[in-house]
Amino acid sequence: MKVYFLGTGTSQGIPVIGSNHPVCKSDDPKDKRLRVSVWISWDDYSFVVDCGPDFRQQMLVSGCTKLDGILFTHEHADHTAGLDDIRPFNFRQGNIPIYLHERVLSSLQERFGYIFETVNKYPGAPSVAPVEVQNNLNFSIGNKTAIPINVMHGDLQVFGYRIDDFAYLTDVKTVEDVEIEKLQNLKVLVVNALREEPHHSHFNLQEALDFINLIKPEKAYLTHISHTMGFHEEVQNRLPENVFLAYDNLQITI
Repeated sequence: MKVYFLGTGTSQGIPVIGSNHPVCKSDDPKDKRLRVSVWISWDDYSFVVDCGPDFRQQMLVSGCTKLDGILFTHEHADHTAGLDDIRPFNFRQGNIPIYLHERVLSSLQERFGYIFETVNKYPGAPSVAPVEVQNNLNFSIGNKTAIPINVMHGDLQVFGYRIDDFAYLTDVKTVEDVEIEKLQNLKVLVVNALREEPHHSHFNLQEALDFINLIKPEKAYLTHISHTMGFHEEVQNRLPENVFLAYDNLQITI
């Protein structure tokens, strides 16, 4: 299975518009981060987790030409605002399955009503096939099983996903023990680490490292990173040997 980090930034991306922060002025490509998303592929299957406002650019840069579905974590704009840009995939493939909590589906139906229109739908509008994700109910994507991981983003429920020995969790602040049990014996864990200072709805760096130490994957990658975390190279040099600061266009094979 191949994992391509399409974006590793927080909701504003890096550089932040109008910011004079040193990281936003950095010349290091690893300090430039689009909104968070990941592309997972194996055999002839191709799925992305989340579809944020940078989706079109991410698809062009990554070279992704086939999309078998989108797994949504939650409804926030930095994870969903690119939904209209699935149209080229629609034109080639037809309906694109989307896997999501019923609450997230309701949000998308409100914000993208024209996509879900059933009467006199505009012929060029995107077309999706919703599949409801429920806690403790595994589901199939391609020839693999996806295990939803129920976590909390402050007061908001969010789904992470485990596929084989890979797990992807973003926008996490708290995780109950019953969900942690679903994350044992991982080869790769991806988890959010917003910054060093505490945050009300995201892991900061120390919380992410503590969580990684609890789960004990073979390797861990940090994502959903703010410019206030610091320069990529400097942060990476302080991390444990099996923990890596993910960056846009990083590719790993599991």
